[in-house]
Amino acid sequence: MVSQEQRRRQLAREKFLRQQQRRTSARRKTNMRNSVIASVLGVVVIGSIALYTTGVLKNDDKKTNASADVTPSAKPTSKAPDPCEKPAAGSIKKQSWKKEPAMSIDTSAQYTMKLATTCGDIDLALKPSAAPHTVNSFDFLAGKGYFDHTKCHRLTTNGIYVLQCGDPTGLGSGGPGYQLKDENLKDKSLKGNVYPTGTVAMANAGPNTNGSQFFLVYKDSQLPPNYTPFGTIDKAGLKVLDKIAAAGENTGAGDGAPNATVVINKATVTKS
Repeated sequence: MVSQEQRRRQLAREKFLRQQQRRTSARRKTNMRNSVIASVLGVVVIGSIALYTTGVLKNDDKKTNASADVTPSAKPTSKAPDPCEKPAAGSIKKQSWKKEPAMSIDTSAQYTMKLATTCGDIDLALKPSAAPHTVNSFDFLAGKGYFDHTKCHRLTTNGIYVLQCGDPTGLGSGGPGYQLKDENLKDKSLKGNVYPTGTVAMANAGPNTNGSQFFLVYKDSQLPPNYTPFGTIDKAGLKVLDKIAAAGENTGAGDGAPNATVVINKATVTKS
């Protein structure tokens, strides 16, 4: 007959065996479940790779094609041909002076200035008696080759109608190092605050700040009489300016760099 102690030990052993069986069974189920999950993940990963290498690229292609179908590619806009020639060989001289040049012109004589540009010659009749310091400065600067190979950097086609030149930097901030006082602001040609077609005048940054920059008026322009008028443009020169203006400027807003390649190959002042 089994004692009570033996019976207790037997029940404990059977309980242990049942626990082991349950643990073994649970472990087996867990392993099986993990195997299934791993298999499923493997299928998902492989499927994802397949989708990436096929479907996604096809979708990109479809998007590209759909975009092309809905919005046809715009035809490139053709820029008007440059009406001017290529600049002559040579480079801009970097020159600067501390003082205005000594007066050397004959104010009773006649002076002309020829701007041989890439767009054609522009001849100017200067006014030495009305603007002696300005004309003397231009005679000096032209003689030094200061204007040679410089760009006319600004064209205005809205409100006022001018081509601005005379800056070796081509940025509108350059000058010869000295400044001239305003002259001839009461010229009889300036009526009703209008600079008439054919006027040549000095650009400035305020009263008595004239340097080397000047503007050529190709159409009557409403401006206050603050800019020294020192010459006039001949008819052939005005035709050149009209050609430059017709090509427009680069902003489309009426004030920017000219689309035409306007370079002064050579500037010459002549006394007659």
